[in-house]
Amino acid sequence: MKSNPTAHPPASAPEPEDPVRPLVLVLCTGNSCRSHMAEGLLRARASHLFRVASAGSRPAGYVHPEAIAVMAELGIDLAGHRSKSLDEFREQAVHTVITVCGRANEVCPVFPGQQFRYHWAFDDPAHATGTPDEVRGEFRRVRDEIARTLEAYAAGYAEARAGRILNALGA
Repeated sequence: MKSNPTAHPPASAPEPEDPVRPLVLVLCTGNSCRSHMAEGLLRARASHLFRVASAGSRPAGYVHPEAIAVMAELGIDLAGHRSKSLDEFREQAVHTVITVCGRANEVCPVFPGQQFRYHWAFDDPAHATGTPDEVRGEFRRVRDEIARTLEAYAAGYAEARAGRILNALGA
């Protein structure tokens, strides 16, 4: 997945409703690392398919500086993101919920219009210990794991959507 940072400015709230691009909400407990990395990756690499936002069941109140740094290495700017509560999305038509940690998966509510829910647990790099280089390496490892998972998800969604379109056209 290649990113195009100029085409995807940082954002901390979902874009306006769009019937062609459903809202994907990425949830984590603190909404400080994994969910923001996932949001940034999906926005940068699959914005033609989805509108994307992230939130937390207990927001930390900040986006982790290491998450911002490792995403900047890919040309994805998280500097404008903020830690948000899932309560901000309870009244929105959320098509897909993706939980990226176990605790968020346990407390995840059902949102209006929700059709799908996926749970992919990733290690929390905020708990990494060691030298600054070792901590940065853990953030990169988790970022890359999230990227691989979401790349497969977006590819599968695009393929299924193309099949639905062809079926609707009678092809």
